[in-house]
Amino acid sequence: MTDTKAPRIENIALSKLRPTQLTVGMMQVKFKRKQLRALERKPGELVGFILENPIRVVLGSREKAYVIDHHHLGLALIKEHFETAPMEIEEDFSGLSVADFWKKMRARRFLHLVSASGKRKDHDALPKDLRELRDDPYRSLAGFVRAAGGYMKVRTPFAEFKWADFYRTRISEKLVRSHFHKALAQAIGMASNKDAAGLPGYLVRRPK
Repeated sequence: MTDTKAPRIENIALSKLRPTQLTVGMMQVKFKRKQLRALERKPGELVGFILENPIRVVLGSREKAYVIDHHHLGLALIKEHFETAPMEIEEDFSGLSVADFWKKMRARRFLHLVSASGKRKDHDALPKDLRELRDDPYRSLAGFVRAAGGYMKVRTPFAEFKWADFYRTRISEKLVRSHFHKALAQAIGMASNKDAAGLPGYLVRRPK
């Protein structure tokens, strides 16, 4: 047997969160907010949901917590006026200099510095607050495909952006924005294509 280290979970103020990406899918954020509101009528289930979905972060200087997974949930919690949430500490880089911190973040691939239009940016372009993140409709599309069972949730940082980019070249933005359910049906079908086989969380489906 191999020992598996238990994740370090801490309750951290949401005001300390900083994004490590430039965009989110705002439709997903709205869906998360709707989930939270529905669960508010069932406090026990609300607590269970939040505990089961800790926000994964890397600790930086001045008590900042840089989100590497669950940007959507973090933003939804902020918009619903929550003050704290349980967070899984992936790494603690709080003792590093600013330059070494960003070097480590790049080396560990904890940054997704690509805009919705596909332009690569420097870390200086990152918003200072989750509420400043821009909308990428393809990120919503990728998120809802996963929720529908199109592919698996994996711990690879920014895996769903790879799926978003896959759909970006195959489904028109007009269809995604105007007829999301049609775009979603197409995207779910494409998730099993061999062209998607190299994407994180791809599900191998056996012929019926």
